[in-house]
Amino acid sequence: MASLSKSAKKKQTETKKPIVQQANKLSNLQQLIGNDKETYEALKSAMFLNPKNVEYSMKQAAEHAKEAETKGDKPRAGMLYQVAGGLALYEGNVKKVVEYYSTAEKLTGRHFAVLNSPEKAVAVAQEYYKRFLPE
Repeated sequence: MASLSKSAKKKQTETKKPIVQQANKLSNLQQLIGNDKETYEALKSAMFLNPKNVEYSMKQAAEHAKEAETKGDKPRAGMLYQVAGGLALYEGNVKKVVEYYSTAEKLTGRHFAVLNSPEKAVAVAQEYYKRFLPE
């Protein structure tokens, strides 16, 4: 049997050292929501972190979505209704959140968890924007 060289033994013992993992830093949204995983999951994919950077207004996004839907472009229409829904969260408009995400759901076949509790989603999004959105 061949014996391991000193450098090979050293490498072997180095790889056995325990790996220290850093704790994941919570996002502002996670800090705001706490242990409410359902609301976090609903909002993390529905709201814009900085809606001021979105090219369209809620109304414009909805108009473009309707045009795309009329032309039969369901994927584009669904995506634009999602944009409009995200902007409705920012504006605090529960009725429009439900309208736009429901339409996106019909067009894409994808369920949007924000529809499970839209009032709560809007309230949390509004609090997030109040606290964390740069002026």
